[in-house]
Amino acid sequence: MTEGDDKIALWQQQRCADTPAVDDAIRAMLEASQRVTVPAGTTVFRPHDRCENYLLVTRGRVKVLLLTPTGHELLLYRVEPGESCVLTTTCLMAARPYPAEGITETEVTALMIPKQAFDRAMAASAAFRQIVFEHVSHRFADIIGRIEAVKFADLDLRLANELLRQADAGDVVHATHQALAAEIGSSREVVSRHLKVWERDGLIRLGRGRIELIDRAGLRRIGTLSV
Repeated sequence: MTEGDDKIALWQQQRCADTPAVDDAIRAMLEASQRVTVPAGTTVFRPHDRCENYLLVTRGRVKVLLLTPTGHELLLYRVEPGESCVLTTTCLMAARPYPAEGITETEVTALMIPKQAFDRAMAASAAFRQIVFEHVSHRFADIIGRIEAVKFADLDLRLANELLRQADAGDVVHATHQALAAEIGSSREVVSRHLKVWERDGLIRLGRGRIELIDRAGLRRIGTLSV
């Protein structure tokens, strides 16, 4: 296939919509798009950047981080294949700059759609509006859940669960302390202190860019304690 893999098979046949045919307005929007590929570790937008394109991720993953006034990072969500960035959507619709930062975690392929084509599809297509608003609704529910977890859950609980979630088949977490801090809404210094205590207690073993889980059962107990 060519031409952006036929615009990624017409956006996976209109995101597997209930309608049997792809909406004409969505087809026109996709035909106006440009396929782009971005290397891993690229900052695709920063706070105060203008938003000029609607992006549909077709391969890879983007993480969206909120930068606090104290310099800490809070992971808001990830954009996976088939999804769009909800901040991009809302910034386009409100003509406002980005309030957060987006970074590719892997090499990313996306369809870049000009604002004018996005606006036309929003005006003409009920099916596209439904896709967009359902995604916005679900994403904001996820963000609220994450904020509640950061605000109300004990840091030990959050950190233990994050280590268990990220551990590979060999019980190794390949992540920096800064990356873990962003995942759980804390600071690198606080995370490092907790990890050092857990290493002393025999729960983990710290290495450069890696954390080996020594006592999974002990971490599970921490991760299931009530707040």
